[in-house]
Amino acid sequence: MSELSLQDVAVSYGRRVAVEPFSDTIAPGEWVGLIGPNGAGKSSLLRSIAGLVRHAGSIEVDGTRLGDLKDRERAQRVAYVPQEPLIPDDMTVTDYVLLGRTPYIGYWSSESKHDRDVVADTLERLRLGEFAPRLLGALSGGERQRVVLARALAQEAPILLLDEP
Repeated sequence: MSELSLQDVAVSYGRRVAVEPFSDTIAPGEWVGLIGPNGAGKSSLLRSIAGLVRHAGSIEVDGTRLGDLKDRERAQRVAYVPQEPLIPDDMTVTDYVLLGRTPYIGYWSSESKHDRDVVADTLERLRLGEFAPRLLGALSGGERQRVVLARALAQEAPILLLDEP
């Protein structure tokens, strides 16, 4: 578990301000829900933490600025489930969830037994074990959402961001 610190985080798209300077500290183990009307900047704030949009201010995990980390290191600390994930219809559930292990697999390496075990355990915890060999395109919308969550959980990052869970 890790502490997430946001200090004067602001997001703009051109001249349009999506997030006014925002500061907060989320303690290890704490759950936080962002509530507000459409267009209030909830998704933009989450995307800034995930490193997907430029932002002003500072975002730190356990005192380390996320902006100073390589993408792989950031992904070991923060997992993100977007509102509308891109899900390839012709990929198996296991292979898709295994993508969550990417931050731990070297560039010229393949997944380890530990990576495969993490995926299998995650699929079982979410009651998706029977879906492991199925193609994503054959799943219902709810089943696909659970698979996307499984991918994020398999990432084993201490911070999990869920946009419109």
